Amino acid sequence: MLTVGDKLPDFSALNQNNQGVNSIDLIGNWVVLYFYPKDNTPGCTQEACDFRDANQTLKDLGCKVFGVSKDSPQSHNNFKNKYELPFDLLSDTTGKLCQSFGVWVENSMYGKKYFCIQRSTFLIDPLGEITNVWKKISVKNHVNDVLKALQENLS
Repeated sequence: MLTVGDKLPDFSALNQNNQGVNSIDLIGNWVVLYFYPKDNTPGCTQEACDFRDANQTLKDLGCKVFGVSKDSPQSHNNFKNKYELPFDLLSDTTGKLCQSFGVWVENSMYGKKYFCIQRSTFLIDPLGEITNVWKKISVKNHVNDVLKALQENLS
């Protein structure tokens, strides 16, 4: 997994409108890049809505939000519209973006092993350096932790 001090890896992904978003597009702003397992599931919906509700505060602090999962652009489009999300959702159907951030991990349930996205968030500064990493996130109060870290980085 990428850690504090690492540079933003080069990537290209499609957003919910099938438009390309590249890592270079993120440079020049503070960025919250959060990885989540699946559109329209309870925890992922709560996390997205929490970022939605904090979006204006984040924007006022010069920060953009991007959500990432392996769902298709169409699924993202439906999810974004259903919950009125004001930020882009990036589709990583190949898993390359998840792998480059180290969030595609092996998990097990009831003795069965499988791979999935580990819910993780990265705060990236305007120069493309990772300043904060949250992994194995509990959704409750997570956005408040991100806001606090951003404010600390800005002061």
